[in-house]
Amino acid sequence: MAMHATSSDASAASVDAAEIEKFSKLSEQWWDPRGKMAPLHKINPLRLSFIRDAACRKFDRNARSLNCLDGLRLLDIGCGAGLLCEPFTRLGAQVTGIDPSATNIAAANLHAEKSGLSIDYRCTTVEELDPDERFDVVLAMEVVEHVVDVGAFLDRCASMMKPGGLMVVSTLNRNFRSFALGIVAAEYVLRWLPRGTHQWEKFVTPDELAQHLERNKLGITEQAGVSYNPIADRWSISSDMGVNYMVVAEEV
Repeated sequence: MAMHATSSDASAASVDAAEIEKFSKLSEQWWDPRGKMAPLHKINPLRLSFIRDAACRKFDRNARSLNCLDGLRLLDIGCGAGLLCEPFTRLGAQVTGIDPSATNIAAANLHAEKSGLSIDYRCTTVEELDPDERFDVVLAMEVVEHVVDVGAFLDRCASMMKPGGLMVVSTLNRNFRSFALGIVAAEYVLRWLPRGTHQWEKFVTPDELAQHLERNKLGITEQAGVSYNPIADRWSISSDMGVNYMVVAEEV
């Protein structure tokens, strides 16, 4: 995981209390690459490079530079314990990470302090942010499939973008393959994730996502599937968007 409501109304629109509780219990394990978040650690470098490269193309930066995101404001919605916030901070971005779970934010702050990084972590939702705040890059990575109202959530995400900014969204497609791989295999066979992490009916098809973005005058300028090779135990960018996928959205 446009809507312009009071914070209480907005929170009710997109935040699922059961989802918050579920991930709060996992917060202590966020930074353990061999623990329950191991799949996220394995896919994280792929997400990082995809977002970094998209931002560098958009803002005419050199992706090979160690401070290629210098000066850009980045918002990571549903940041968990900061697995994306920390590397983007190291690349020079001014990062704000938000999550409605206090324990996730506590874990994020603790790890950032140990790492000597200054990151603006907030225990809040995107709906509760100051509507006058704007960001160059807005991230919603593996979040939309956990909210109550996808349309309302994406409306609010879009409203946080600066003119000329970009949004990156990753989620799971909704079809038989995503049920078989994203739930049955990942949660019950391979046990990558705790049972009940995902609800198939909350998965979002690329067409549905595009429609929500278009309503906010955003167009998808880049899209990619994310595929897993069980033999190599490696994730890679793919043209197959049948299960996991990422999109870059910009003003049209």
